[in-house]
Amino acid sequence: MAKDKGDEMTLERTLWETAESMRAKGNQEASEYKHVVLGLVFLKYVSDKFSERRQELTQELMNEGIDDDQIPSFLEDRDEYSGKNVFWIPDGARWEQLQAKAKLPGIGQAIDEAMRLIERENPTLTGVLPRNYGREDLKDEMLGELIDLIGSIGFGADSDHGADDILGRVYEYFLGMFAGAEKGKDGGEFYTPRSVVNLLVEMLQPFSGRVYDPCCGSGGMFVQSARFVEAHGGSRDALSIYGQEKAASTWRLAKMNLALRGIEADLGPRDAETFTEDQHPDLRADFIIANPPFNLKGYWSAVLEDDPRWAYGTPNDSNANYAWIQHFLYHLAPSGSAGFVMANGALSSKAKTDGTIRQALLEADLVDCIVALPDKLFFNTGIPACLWFLSKNRHGNGHRDRHGEVLFIDARNMGEMITRAQRQLTEADIERIASTYNTWRSRDEHETYEDVAGFCKAATLEEIRDNDFILTPGRYVGVVKAEADDEPIDEKIARLKSELYAEFERGRELEAEIRTRLEALQ
Repeated sequence: MAKDKGDEMTLERTLWETAESMRAKGNQEASEYKHVVLGLVFLKYVSDKFSERRQELTQELMNEGIDDDQIPSFLEDRDEYSGKNVFWIPDGARWEQLQAKAKLPGIGQAIDEAMRLIERENPTLTGVLPRNYGREDLKDEMLGELIDLIGSIGFGADSDHGADDILGRVYEYFLGMFAGAEKGKDGGEFYTPRSVVNLLVEMLQPFSGRVYDPCCGSGGMFVQSARFVEAHGGSRDALSIYGQEKAASTWRLAKMNLALRGIEADLGPRDAETFTEDQHPDLRADFIIANPPFNLKGYWSAVLEDDPRWAYGTPNDSNANYAWIQHFLYHLAPSGSAGFVMANGALSSKAKTDGTIRQALLEADLVDCIVALPDKLFFNTGIPACLWFLSKNRHGNGHRDRHGEVLFIDARNMGEMITRAQRQLTEADIERIASTYNTWRSRDEHETYEDVAGFCKAATLEEIRDNDFILTPGRYVGVVKAEADDEPIDEKIARLKSELYAEFERGRELEAEIRTRLEALQ
C-alpha cells in the first residue's frame, strides 16, 4: 500500500533523526556530513531506478517472445536505459552489492569505487559524485549503519515510497535540516526554503524559455520551475536552464539534485565566482530566479571597475546587493523578467552608490513589484528579507502596460510557524500574493486589481519620488482599518484574567511533569 503524505514526512524525519544520531557518534559537522548522506541517497535512488528498468525491460522482452538465452544481451543495451532517463549502473556499483559489504572493513573504499564506476559510465556525472568515503574520520561502522538505513527506503514505482517525488522530498528535507544545523552566518547558504521558491516561481510563471540563476546553490529554483511547467500542463523541455555556483561542493550537489530529477542544465564546466568568472557572459535569459547572499562583502575586485554590467552606476564595493541586481538586468532578454530575494536594507540604503542606482532603476522603469516577507523564513539568517521583481519592456512583454507603476505587497504578517524558530508561507499565502501580482499585470479585462489597505498598493513613480525613491512596502500600502471592539471593558478584563490564570496553571503542570522526568533520570 502506498504511504500518504503524513507517512512520507514521518519517514523523512526518521531518516534525519537517525542520521543526526550517527553524525554525533562520528563527531562530524553538518556541513560535511550532508554530502556523505546525500551522496548515498543519490546512489540508492539511481540504483533502484536502474533495477526497476532492468526488470521492466526483461518483462517487455519476454512479452515479445525473445528467447531466454538472448535476453541478457538485450539487457546490456544502454539506449534502453538512457531513453527512459535512467543512469547505467555498472556491475560492482549496484546498491545490493554495496549493502552486502556494509558490515565489512573497507566499505568506504567500496563506496568510492562505486561512485567512480558510475561517473565513468555516465559522462554527465563526471566530477559530480562525492568520492571521499574512504577517509579516516568516516568509520566503517557508521557508514555500514547509514547504508542499512538508506537501504530501507525503496524508490521503485511499486515500493511503499515509490512516488516519483519521494526522493525529492527526502533530498529537500535533508537539505533544509542541514541548513538549519550548520553553524555560522554562511550555514545553509545553498538552500532557499521551498515556500519562498514556490512564491517566486508562481509570481514569475516561467512557462517556457531560458531560466537563469547565477547563484544557484543546490538547484531548487530550477526544480520548482520544472514542476510549475508540468503542473500547468506544459513540458519541462520547454525550459532551457542555466546556472552558476561558486562553492565546489554545492555545485556538485546541484548537479546531483538536477540529475536525479532528469533535468538538463548548463551549470558551467565547473564551480566559479559569478562576478569575476561569469560562466554565461553572452546569455540573455527570459527569466532569472535567484537568492543571492545577503549584503555580500569582500566581493569587489579591481577587474570589475569598468564592467559593462554596471549600466546604472558602479555598485557599492563593500556590499554586493546592487551588483547582483545589475548582473541580473545585464543577463535579461529584452522582454525578460527577474524575481529574486534581497535583504530589506536594499529597499532604502543610501550607502555609497546604492541610492543613486535605485533611483536610476526606477526612472528606467525596470522595477515591477516589491514584496515584504515575514521574518523567520530562512534557516541561516535573521536578516529581514524581501522579493524584487524586475521587468524589461514593461509597456507589454506579454502583460498589460505597467510603465510608471510599481506594485507593493506587504506580506510581513503572513506565514505559519512550523517550529519555534521557523516560519513558512502557506499555500493560501502564496496564492494570495501571486494572484495579486498576476492580476495587477494581467491584460484580461475580467481580472480587476484593487489596492487593499495594509496589503497591496500600485504606486506611481511620482509617489515613489515623493518618498525619496525608498521602496519599503509599508510606506505605500497603509494600514488596515481597525475593527470596532464591542466587548465591554469589564468583560474583556475578566476574560483576559481568566485566560492568563489558565496559562499559569498549565505552566505549573508542565513544571511538575519536567521535575518528575528529571528525577527519573537520576
